[in-house]
Amino acid sequence: MSRESDWQPTASWTALRERAGLLSYLRQFFAARDVLEVETPLLARHGVSDLHLDCIMAHPGPASDFSGGTVYLQTSPEYHMKRLLAAGSGAIYQVFRAFRDGERGVRHNPEFSLLEWYRPDFDDRALMDEVGELVCGWLGVDAPARLTYREVFLQHVGLDPFTLPLDELRDAVSGRAGNPVFADNFDRDTCLDFLMTHAVEPALVGEGAVFIHDYPASQAALARTRDAGGCAVAHRFELYLDGLELCNGYWELTDAAEQARRFEADNALRRAHGKPEMAADDYLLEALRHGLPACSGVALGLDRLLMCKLGTRDIRDVVAFPIERS
Repeated sequence: MSRESDWQPTASWTALRERAGLLSYLRQFFAARDVLEVETPLLARHGVSDLHLDCIMAHPGPASDFSGGTVYLQTSPEYHMKRLLAAGSGAIYQVFRAFRDGERGVRHNPEFSLLEWYRPDFDDRALMDEVGELVCGWLGVDAPARLTYREVFLQHVGLDPFTLPLDELRDAVSGRAGNPVFADNFDRDTCLDFLMTHAVEPALVGEGAVFIHDYPASQAALARTRDAGGCAVAHRFELYLDGLELCNGYWELTDAAEQARRFEADNALRRAHGKPEMAADDYLLEALRHGLPACSGVALGLDRLLMCKLGTRDIRDVVAFPIERS
């Protein structure tokens, strides 16, 4: 049952004015760098295959040139923006309304605001520079420190995430959980994800802005990979501010065959976890075959950036109408 006040926004007018100011700042930032603002669909025939992301489905009826059927609210504009890049757009950005099923908590709402941009001829290091300029320039904080995934685990967990045997890694997770059999069925990445959220992220509180980069290749998603001292790592980075993850960036994979293989691997994981398979996006694969320019891209959560600006840890303080009041 709703209360009499539930029609009102959860965000303050101060927060809503800050949001408007942020949008103005972003457009000025990219205009000064000659990065083109674009728009792409919220609804599309393909969803994302990532094991950890679930799409919200819709079922529009048939119309002219469209047969109807299942479509998906997009979890990010990535696939469509890469199609624009392959068609010759040059540097592009988008302020996007993204949707992810089952995500609600103090840091999550099923509908949220995302900034995504792509820079041809940038590698991941160059894009980290620009992300730091944008984020820290708006927040007025010091430039981010940079730590590799291995360094942050050695520093805050006391183990090497690349070389520690799986049974010992499971023991470390179970010890953190206070249950000797908690992680007995975990694979390596599930163990590492648990330690990232339960050990690394809390340790970053009070550390300011920190980039973590060179993730394990098994967590590459759509990033290129390379060998680093005998370990396969991804050209992937994330930015944290006092333990709050703000963005995820890649030096983008451009190989269509490898992208198709990763789609298949994602679906194998989805089957193993009892999740529905997601058809590979043939439009994206064809764009990659045509030729995606060498580029880096990043997705930045704008609601979380506003949370940092206002010093709050609850997304309701920066979103006018979260899902329970929508």
